[in-house]
Amino acid sequence: MERTLISDLVQWKDKQGRKPLILKGVRQCGKTYLLKEFGKRYYDDVAYFNFEENESLKAVFETDYDTNRILFELGLVFGKTIRKEGTLIILDEIQECGRAITAMKYFCENAPEYHIVCAGSLLGIALNKQLSFPVGKVEFLTLYPMSFSEFLRASGPENLADFLDGFKQGTTLPEPIAERLSTFLRQYYITGGMPEAVETWCRTHNMEQVEGVQQAIINSYELDFAKHAPAKDFPKLSAIWRSIPEQLAKENTKFIFSHVKKGWRSKDLEDALEWLIGAGLVYKVRRIEKPFMPLSSYADDTAFKLYMADVGILRKLSKLPYEVVLNATPHYREFKGSMTENYVLCELIKSVDNTAYYWSSGNTAEVDFIIQCGTEIVPIEVKSERNVKARSLAEYRKKYEPEKAVKTSMKSEIGGKEILNIPLYLISSLKALIR
Repeated sequence: MERTLISDLVQWKDKQGRKPLILKGVRQCGKTYLLKEFGKRYYDDVAYFNFEENESLKAVFETDYDTNRILFELGLVFGKTIRKEGTLIILDEIQECGRAITAMKYFCENAPEYHIVCAGSLLGIALNKQLSFPVGKVEFLTLYPMSFSEFLRASGPENLADFLDGFKQGTTLPEPIAERLSTFLRQYYITGGMPEAVETWCRTHNMEQVEGVQQAIINSYELDFAKHAPAKDFPKLSAIWRSIPEQLAKENTKFIFSHVKKGWRSKDLEDALEWLIGAGLVYKVRRIEKPFMPLSSYADDTAFKLYMADVGILRKLSKLPYEVVLNATPHYREFKGSMTENYVLCELIKSVDNTAYYWSSGNTAEVDFIIQCGTEIVPIEVKSERNVKARSLAEYRKKYEPEKAVKTSMKSEIGGKEILNIPLYLISSLKALIR
């Protein structure tokens, strides 16, 4: 399955002044597969080391930070000499060895000709700990679960994804193609973007098997809570994690700490919540009072929504039957909006590379997402089907007169004069369409 981030890895490989690279991403989003595939395509050898599978590797970094010695000893473990240009060195689950992270400073300074990529599923947690981090001596990339575009290339005809990429403002997709894309999008809501779940769907077209994979991923996340988080926070982590679907299902989707467990307050849960955010499992979308730059200055830390890093995991954790999503059952109407918002947020994070906020005006209006796209502050209203009435967006526009506003829905028309309509299956192209 092709991942678009491989082009960023190629750019890193070929750039002058290349530094060691740290690839972040949640567990099982495909980091190891991507790096090995990158090495297979563009290098003669791939020297792969995993600190979680082989704890004795930590001893290589214990003595000192002599890069020549470290490379020699890693070569002994690898069984071959590690070469400057021909070998890609992969240090996986590097969060398990803080000294290996620190060593990247010395590789940057003393051995920049070697190609080193570090990866880890809980790097956000490790980097928040007290260790000597090589500030300015490493580069970062983040791998997310597969986007809808990547899913479409994996599960649908390749020419359909190419056809979609070619569409521009002022066009309307032919109805048969729009219907087909809507079907693929609903499938994506069910499977999500975890590569193993997508691969299982492509190979079997059996949703029960997909759900088995998703449950195993959820179990592995919850095992991480027990293994890596402070013992005192484990019950809180599990409670917050499990409460996200039910809080998104409510009409007011603002996250309320007391709904996690009666009697618990924000000060009791803040550390646990930050752990989930640092692990990349949860996205926090804060409310802004005014849509001015910088947006962070107008954010309210006490009012926010929580979304999950993968829409398929959200669907499985919520215990929503896949048939309900495929068949658009009427009883699914309210949660459908939250699932669609979660999907849009994930696509925006992957494609716009930005922090999203939401805006509300008392209890009368709420715009789902506010993002900064270049020099523009763009409000985005999300509709789960073809209903394009957007009263909240109208109130926002009347109050702030933004140059650009976006409405995303299942409507197949691309464009519009005052409000840009973008089909949900094209929301990852927002930056290009706004231009």
